[in-house]
Parts: sequence; structure tokens; C-alpha cells
Amino acid sequence: MRQKIVAGNWKMNNTLDETKKLIKELKKELKSVKLKKDTRVIIAPTFVNLLTATKKTKKTKIEVAAQNMHQAKNGAYTGEISAEMLTSVGVKTVILGHSERRTYFNETDKLLTEKVNTALENNLEVIFCFGEQLEDRNSENHFKVVESQLKNALFHLKSEDIKNIILAYEPVWAIGTGQTASADQAQEMHAFIRGLFASEYSQELADTISILYGGSVKPNNAEEIFSKPDVDGGLIGGASLKAKDFSAIVKAI
Repeated sequence: MRQKIVAGNWKMNNTLDETKKLIKELKKELKSVKLKKDTRVIIAPTFVNLLTATKKTKKTKIEVAAQNMHQAKNGAYTGEISAEMLTSVGVKTVILGHSERRTYFNETDKLLTEKVNTALENNLEVIFCFGEQLEDRNSENHFKVVESQLKNALFHLKSEDIKNIILAYEPVWAIGTGQTASADQAQEMHAFIRGLFASEYSQELADTISILYGGSVKPNNAEEIFSKPDVDGGLIGGASLKAKDFSAIVKAI
């Protein structure tokens, strides 16, 4: 049975006090929520608040992930964070390949391959993001783009490593724009993605991979999107910054 996951990517938001306040509100909102078996709730605060977040969520339903990490073990990489640093503060999951990292920081498939390898070597679970630009979809190249991103960055991995990967399909044209892929569009792409892994590895393995949808998921559309058979949850941006909205999305899973 695949895990159902709702993960909140807080991006460059929330001071220390704001992080404490939001976690407190989330704990209150989720206290009475009975999560189904194999359902997970994850938040990804900024680096400087990860230690506080892991402490504040201890013995709760909420897990903590990092938004990024460097591929090197250590060294002269001013401002960067290593996998070992993340695990040392209790983080067990890291988001890699987000479209904003690809666009603003020029992260390539080659670089992401290195990051994925480093994360797995350090026993970090990876939420791997990928997705097409608007021009790719308009030119009907969206399947090719997604296939290329996945093959280039992940298909060198062994089957046992894939089990530590959570996939997050994010059509770039739907991130922070208010536009959302329809539930049917999300299902179509998720089914295609699962088929790629079935072809490269096995149907059995493909059926165990959680594939999240990310792109303007909100309380009013979450239930419809999550109802699709190959959509296993969401990577939530803006709505994860409001406790009531995020908890409503969690309830929709």
C-alpha cells in the first residue's frame, strides 16, 4: 500500500517566532485528525528554523523536511548546508529539484543526480520535484520533459534506493500562479510517471511509489485532486503557511 503524504514547503517564509506560532497552530488543528494508515504530514521550514521545528514536532503527527542541501560532504561552500548537518538536527527528509531551484539557481539534472546520491548515502529520504514549463505543455512536449527529468536524475538508482524516493510532479505553470492542473490532467501525468517506473524497474515497485501533485493545491480543490487513483498527496506551497488551510488539505487526503 502506497503512503499518502501531504507536505508543506514553506519556502523563504517565517521567522523563528512565526515558525513556532505556525507549528503550535498546526498541532492544535491536527490534534483531533485521525490520519489513515500510512498517511504522513510533513513541513519544510527554512534552514535556520529546522532544529526548532524538529523539537517542536517531536511526538506529534508532523514530520520535518529540509528544502534543499548541497551535494558535497563538507568544504569551502559558503552558505551551503550538507546532508550530515541536516541529519544532525533530526531531519530525515529533503526536497530536491524544486522548479525554483532549477530556475533561479540553475540546478541541472546532472547536479540533482549528485544531490540525490548524497542524500541517499546519508540515509535521507528524498522528495524529488520535476515538471514542465507552460511552453512545454502548449507544444505537447510535457511528457517528454518529465520523462527526461526523471530518467536523467533517478534511473541510475537501484530498486532498493527508489524506495527512499517520493516523487512530486509540479507543473511549473501552476506554481504560485493560481492556475491548477485539472484533476484529470494530474491523474494523466501521474499514471504516465508510474508507467515509466514500471517499465524501468517493475510494476510491483511502481505501485509502491508515492507521487505527489504540487501546484496551487488549496482546500477547495484538494479533495478532487487527491481522489484520483495515481495521486498520492500533495506538495503544498502557499496554503501550507496557514494552519487552517493546510489542515483542511490534510483532512482531504
